[in-house]
Amino acid sequence: MALDSFFNLIFGWAINISPLFGIGIVAFIFTLIVTLIYKYTTDQSFMKSVKEEMKDLQKQMKEHKEDHKKVMELQKIVMEKNMKYMMHSFKPMLFTFIPVILVFGWLRTAYTDMGPVLFGLSWIWGYIIFSIIFSIALRKILKVH
Repeated sequence: MALDSFFNLIFGWAINISPLFGIGIVAFIFTLIVTLIYKYTTDQSFMKSVKEEMKDLQKQMKEHKEDHKKVMELQKIVMEKNMKYMMHSFKPMLFTFIPVILVFGWLRTAYTDMGPVLFGLSWIWGYIIFSIIFSIALRKILKVH
């Protein structure tokens, strides 16, 4: 891969300390980058309002659970809101897709011969676990909706 030397220069020191530490550093940095891109390429007030509307609609659905017609009506509105939310969050995915693919290619190359990294799991599972934890924390800290 053409970018191996670049990624080795940036992250190689962390992997040399410990494979687990290296995957944690890479996961944190790329989760931070993806979260910042998401925050600044989406309209956060719009995202927050749509989330709140969907939450209210779900609450109404619970209140009217005996009235199937009303629940279906509300469910249709929730689906429309969810589609708007997904379409709005598609733009940041376009910005982050290729860099993430490149990083995963490098990680695969860097970690192929290392074996288990976290709790007997391979590097990909270590990355996923770290990424989920960091994503939850960063979204709360940075107030991303």
